[in-house]
Amino acid sequence: MRRLVLPIVALALAGCKEKVETPPPVRPVLTATIALQEAKTFGPFAGTVEPRYESQLGFRIGGRIVARDVFVGDRVGKGTRLAALDPTVQQFALVRARADVADAQAQVKNASAAEGRQRILFENNSAVTQAQLDGAVANRDTADARLAQAKAALQKVTDELGYATLTAGFDGVVTAWSAEVGQVVPAGQVVVSLARPDVREAVVDIPDGLIGELPKDTEFTVRLQEVPEVTARGRVREIGPLAEASTRTRRVRMSLIDPPGGFRLGNTVTVAFERRVSPRFPVPVTALVENDGRTAVWVVAPDGKTINRREVTILAREEGCVFVGAGLKAGEKIAVAGVHGFTDGQAVRLPETGL
Repeated sequence: MRRLVLPIVALALAGCKEKVETPPPVRPVLTATIALQEAKTFGPFAGTVEPRYESQLGFRIGGRIVARDVFVGDRVGKGTRLAALDPTVQQFALVRARADVADAQAQVKNASAAEGRQRILFENNSAVTQAQLDGAVANRDTADARLAQAKAALQKVTDELGYATLTAGFDGVVTAWSAEVGQVVPAGQVVVSLARPDVREAVVDIPDGLIGELPKDTEFTVRLQEVPEVTARGRVREIGPLAEASTRTRRVRMSLIDPPGGFRLGNTVTVAFERRVSPRFPVPVTALVENDGRTAVWVVAPDGKTINRREVTILAREEGCVFVGAGLKAGEKIAVAGVHGFTDGQAVRLPETGL
């Protein structure tokens, strides 16, 4: 009987001991550092420096190219010869037109003399009728008309001979060449492209969904990609009416205001616009805990060992991001994953510290 009492007493004493709870395990946490945002940047977008005015030049007559005097990248002055056609056909036509003018002048001289003689005889009551005088006058008028026609044909042939030479109509830079020596080109075919380098603009492609956010009457900052320190101001001049089918972007042209010399045609640039906004903290949407109309985040303690829940105020929402106006401080770390599994004061371990 005494042997049974001892085990019972031992069990009773064991039941009187306080239960020891096992502390929750230290949980790793993925964090993001909070940064204060006081300005919003639209962009940057990549683009190129292009001329605002560019002419596609071609010969006004057809023929075979016999000379090419410029190359892509060359600077040319007004009146500089760019290319030339074989002028043989036009030269032959010019000789014939001059001969036609000489013949017409002789016909006019002869018809005028005949008309003068007929008029004298008619006025002296000689054997010349009114009909004969009218015929002489008509012959003279016909000769005058043929002379005018011959002179017009001569002027046309002279002009066509000049059209065999292609010259620059303004100071510019050759941006493209579309024909070679020996090639036969028809009238009007583009042979060379000439751009005015004095008026330049930045051309960028902006996603169609962002066009509505494009600020109006605002100066953008345009930077050279190879030398970011070199900048210029740009103002939107034209927005493409249709989006490009494959990229869903629209072409935007910005006039450059007093660009430095480093902004040469063809340079790659980045375009951006920065505007002031009320102080706020961008936070990933995955960091939010929303219950009963309240929004909170989990903030890691300064020593990086524990985590606590803190309510915040949301100012705005964007895709994948929210902007917090109150409740956070710059430099604090918040959890951005697994936010529904934490408890206040829970021990955590930051991957970068290994704590």
